[in-house]
Amino acid sequence: MSLIRLAAASALALAPVAAGAQVLQERNMPLAIAQELAQATVEACAAKNFNVTATVVDRAGLVRAMLRADRAGPHTVEASRAKAFTSASARNATSAIAEGAEKNPAARHLGSIEGFLLLGGGVPVKVGDEVVGAVGVGGAPGGHLDEECANAGIEKVKAKLR
Repeated sequence: MSLIRLAAASALALAPVAAGAQVLQERNMPLAIAQELAQATVEACAAKNFNVTATVVDRAGLVRAMLRADRAGPHTVEASRAKAFTSASARNATSAIAEGAEKNPAARHLGSIEGFLLLGGGVPVKVGDEVVGAVGVGGAPGGHLDEECANAGIEKVKAKLR
């Protein structure tokens, strides 16, 4: 009988918390902006003669748009997706995550997380301080160049991110 009273008391203690809970509202990456961002990113790299794939993911790391340049290697598809996923998941640029993992022994195993790729080229897309998605780029001759293209693509759609 005392277990029943304990369970009832616990349920009553939690009731005010549940009653005061609100629906969580989050911003996310809309398809139209994802497509435009992928296009702008591939174009930014093409202007430098880099054939890349750009993948745009939503805040949960799910693909919203992917665009592969005509001469981009097949490996760039998965590399760009993994960079975008890593950036969205960690809410940070993959170059910064990679640098942190290199310098911090406690973070060295981040690359062991399934789906993570610790190479430059993944950049979070933000509305204010809120991450709504990310863009990942693969195929330029260096992660820093992938990241430059990602930032150029974000800059092109920035005005639409409200």
